[in-house]
Formats: sequence, C-alpha cells, structure tokens
Amino acid sequence: MISDRVLFALLRHGVRAGRIDLTLADGSEHSFGPGGEPSVGVVLHDPDLPRRFLVRPDLTLGEAYVDGRMTFRDNDIRSFITFLLRNVRGRKIPAPLARFSSCARWARSWLHANHLGIAQRNVAHHYDISSELYDLFLDDTKQYTCAYFRRPDMTLEEAQAAKMAHIGAKLLLRPGMRVLDIGCGFGTLALTLARDHGVEVVGVTLSEVQLAEARARAQIAGLDGQVTFRLTDYRAVTDSFDRVVSVGMMEHVGLPHLRTYFQKVADLLTADGVALIHYIGRWSPPAAISPWFNKYIFPGAYCPSLSEASRVVEKSGLILADLEVWRGHYERTLQEWLKRFDRNLDRVKQLQDDRFIRMWRYYLQSAELSFSEAFLVIHQLQLSKARGTVPMTRDYLYSARNT
Repeated sequence: MISDRVLFALLRHGVRAGRIDLTLADGSEHSFGPGGEPSVGVVLHDPDLPRRFLVRPDLTLGEAYVDGRMTFRDNDIRSFITFLLRNVRGRKIPAPLARFSSCARWARSWLHANHLGIAQRNVAHHYDISSELYDLFLDDTKQYTCAYFRRPDMTLEEAQAAKMAHIGAKLLLRPGMRVLDIGCGFGTLALTLARDHGVEVVGVTLSEVQLAEARARAQIAGLDGQVTFRLTDYRAVTDSFDRVVSVGMMEHVGLPHLRTYFQKVADLLTADGVALIHYIGRWSPPAAISPWFNKYIFPGAYCPSLSEASRVVEKSGLILADLEVWRGHYERTLQEWLKRFDRNLDRVKQLQDDRFIRMWRYYLQSAELSFSEAFLVIHQLQLSKARGTVPMTRDYLYSARNT
C-alpha cells in the first residue's frame, strides 16, 4: 500500500535515536533506526493505521492504543513515547509550514473557547468521573496538582504538604484575611490555608463531585464556618479578596480567555492584594496541546508559554513580583500517581473498563514524559497590586517555620 511505503520512508529518514521494530497487520516485520535505547516493538492490528498516522499522527496513536488496535512489546508505553519524543525533538519546521502551524494553533485555540456553559461541561468530562477513582491514585490529601519535592527522599504526601506551605508563604497571609481559591479541587489547599494561617477562604469549582467532597471535608475538619465552597465560574465571583490563589486551573482557561482571567484576578484583589497563580506552562515558544489530550483528557485546555502569560499580565495592571519555575517536580508526581494506580488496579477494574484503564495509563505516562522529555514545566506567578506589598528578597520563604 502507498501509505505503508510513505510511512516506511518517514521512519527510515526520521528515526535518529533508538530502534523501532514494527509489525504490520499482515504479519510483515520491519525495523528502523540506528539501534540502542529506547528500543520499542509495535504491532499494528489495523491495516488502515499507517494511513491514519500520516493524516493525524498524535490523535491516531493515542486512539489506536486505547482501542487495542496497536500494542507495544511488553506493554511498554513509556519507552514508545520516549522514542517518539526524542526523535521529534530538535527538528526544525520549514518556514512556510511553521507559519501554517502557527495559524492552525490559533484557529484550534479559538475553536476550544471556554465560554461559561462549555467550561462546566469540560470540567465534568474529566473531574466528575468518580471520586473513588481519584482516591486510588492520589495521595491522602487528594491534591490533583504537582507536588513540591524539596528533598529527594520526600513521600508524595510530604511533597504535597511542602507545596501548600510554600504557597501559603508566598501569599503572605495574615489572620482574618479573605482568600479566593480559583479551581479549589477537593478543597485541601483551602482548608490547609484556613487552618494554618487563620484566614477565611472561598473556594470555587465547576465540578459537582469535587464540590461535594470539599464541603464534606470542611465539615469533618470543623472549618465549614471559615471555608466556603461554591459551584460557580470564577468569572461570576464579585467579592473582594486580600489574596487570590489558583493552582492547576489556569491551564483550563483556554488561550482566548487568558486576558479575561488575569483581569478578573486584578479586579477581585484589594489595593494591597497578592495573587499566586500556579499552572502548567512551557519553556518553549507557544504550541497547542496534544489533540488526543484535548479530545479525551482535558477538553479546552491550553498550556501557555511564558510569553503568552506575561503579555496578558502586563495588560491587567498587576505587577509580576516573582516568577518561579519548577522542573522535575511534576514528572515525579505523575510517576507516583501511576504507581498507586497500578497498585490499586484490581479495584480500578471494578469501577472502569479495560479501555478506560489503557486511556488513563497512556495519559499519566505521556503527561510525565511531556515534562521530562518535552517542553512542559510549572510556572508560579506571584502578582501584586502595589509595589511594596511583596518583600524585596525571597528570604521570607525560607525561614525556620518553612523548613
């Protein structure tokens, strides 16, 4: 078939690292690459896959694995994705194609605009699956965001506690302050800030599953009078707050709404307010997220480059008081989540079918490698309304109480 021959030509010229042993649906075997690691074996069970790879490679790869139409030797997803990323990395796109790619990225971003109704549907797609499912791979604090491994020997629970302490310090909290937590998840950060710093917290989410558990956690902790959780979009909030925190939510705003998001943060803050925005960003130039991720995992998501985020921050009137880049933390977090997911696989199988399990494992491993092998990092933007609110040095972050 022509598509087979085209695919072979691409592999012969494109594989510069490792080796791929490819078995087609007709049983024929083909090998490409100079050898060494990563070495992967791939079996295509559908004769139409080579053609589909040429048309929409990223989407086809994920769908073919999840549907069982493509399998890997020893079910080694990690080596396969590593092989792909290492052979794509560093390749320059010809100028005309680069311009076309840029236009296509902007077009896709606007097609996925997260207007109010769409945003709630997108959140439900991922977060309203099953509260118990998240129990099976998250830590006891049930934080579905990057942990902060200040020491290499930290457990996931310790690293999540370290993250919350670090964020609390950067918010410069004082008892009695009002804090807004945008995208509060299962409520752990809001409850921890209230307990440790004596602040009042309002948490907002669009997930009914997360809302119910957050409210239950507040009641159990005896903080339901100090912490309030609302099922509402951040754009609908009209209160005034001394501090705003948002962890792992800005990725879901979407490129068309970045300016709205930061302007809303600015409008909600008091004159001496401080905000801490923690999100998945890129150290590379702007690029859209994987079409497979957008369709199956996080509809409407977009991981902004620093240039995209800083451009809209500048127009909001907020001052970028500090910028922190986390490297190495999210891949470690995702590794821990996958270990726990696999450890509890028997229970997961009682909740979800085999197709979902393949999808979730593909998601966790490809996400991990997007940090370790590709361009993703964590950005923490510390923003203020006034010049003198945030200290001139970072010494306050590393005092004895935060060690």
